[in-house]
Amino acid sequence: MSSSTALSARGSKLAQLVVGLCWLAVLFDGLDMFIYGSVLPHLLETKTFGITPDKAGDLGSYATFGMLVGALTAGTIADRIGRKQLMIACVTLFSLASGICAISGSLAVFGLGRTLAGVGLGGLLPTAISMVSDYAKGGRIAITIGVLMTAHHAGGILSAYVAKWLVDPYGWRSAFWVCVLPLLFVPVLLKLLPESLSFLVAKGRTEEATALAGRYDVELPAVTAKKTAADRWDALLGLFRGGEWLQTLLYWLASFGGLLLVYGVATWLPTLMRTEGYELANALTFVVVFNLGGIVGMLVAGRAADRFGAPRIAAIWFALTAAGVYLLSVHMPMGVTTVVVFLTGVFLNSAQTMIYATVSIRSTPDTRATAVGWTSGMGRFGAVFGPWLGGQLLAAGNGDWGFTAFALAGVSSMVFIGIAALRSARQPQASSDQEKLVAAH
Repeated sequence: MSSSTALSARGSKLAQLVVGLCWLAVLFDGLDMFIYGSVLPHLLETKTFGITPDKAGDLGSYATFGMLVGALTAGTIADRIGRKQLMIACVTLFSLASGICAISGSLAVFGLGRTLAGVGLGGLLPTAISMVSDYAKGGRIAITIGVLMTAHHAGGILSAYVAKWLVDPYGWRSAFWVCVLPLLFVPVLLKLLPESLSFLVAKGRTEEATALAGRYDVELPAVTAKKTAADRWDALLGLFRGGEWLQTLLYWLASFGGLLLVYGVATWLPTLMRTEGYELANALTFVVVFNLGGIVGMLVAGRAADRFGAPRIAAIWFALTAAGVYLLSVHMPMGVTTVVVFLTGVFLNSAQTMIYATVSIRSTPDTRATAVGWTSGMGRFGAVFGPWLGGQLLAAGNGDWGFTAFALAGVSSMVFIGIAALRSARQPQASSDQEKLVAAH
């Protein structure tokens, strides 16, 4: 074996190590995110802490509000302490927060635990994506991120089994004690996870970065000029200059509806299926099937977007999602319902990703990061609103309207992303090769 081949093999092993560790971290992220929805039917039936549907919706929103805070602050904190340290802090935070939920003696303490867990959950995912992007082999970043995102849905599957196996014999607290176990993963991250090369270069730790890159045949990131607050503010204002303000708002509205749908369904799927007359065990099985669909969808959506264009796939995906979610409001034979839940998971869980892909493709290189970041940030408000909306509908005795309301959110996102894509397509084609490629998509 030649020296270069050996280095390349070590580089691949390092990439696999980073992706594997980040995949496990995101698996625990998904477990902690979905566990609340999985135990919620039990909490409501036993009236734990006097919980009612409207209070349950509020609790679901606490976690997603925490995720909003975590997502918005993750970049700034990572720039200060490093991506590795932030990932470790996030895993520690949401694990300890689950411990707070497990020992809570009141609804207020339980809500505090869910809010703190949300901060950790919201900060982990973008940081993990940045980490695997640093170490992914050239030309394989998109598929690597897609593989990473399957871990979130694998965590959802695990949450359903934790609830099925532990809640009845040992009580709901046992499920949250399981979510404390990722603390045991923290020493593994400390020992094995390398720091981000981009962070090392940005901090001027070039010798450390060069040694790590050379040891494993990893490409060293180029040094980029650090953006000032004025630069970032100007990039944001650029999204509203000229006729861009309407395009920007359409993307934001589509993202709001998309994340309302994602987190609303993730929180309320088992409970809403119970209101449709399904047994609790079957309702939790639907969580497994739904997240299996999410894994398939993450792997399929990118290929479909590459072939047919992200804006077109985004609109179609939301239309199919809306149809699937609406059908869940109809009591059907178990086999048919299982197929519908699976297909809904395929389209729902990747439709939002197609919004980000559309925004990325339609943006210019100098505004792309800002455009995608703010589209995601505005969508997070939908993530807060979705769980609350489901609780309000159930509290008012309109549980049958839950799936219908979420389906309407899918329709609205389809309309907004469709209009945005049509408006963009009518704009004059740019002269540069890069801009022509963007217009072709």
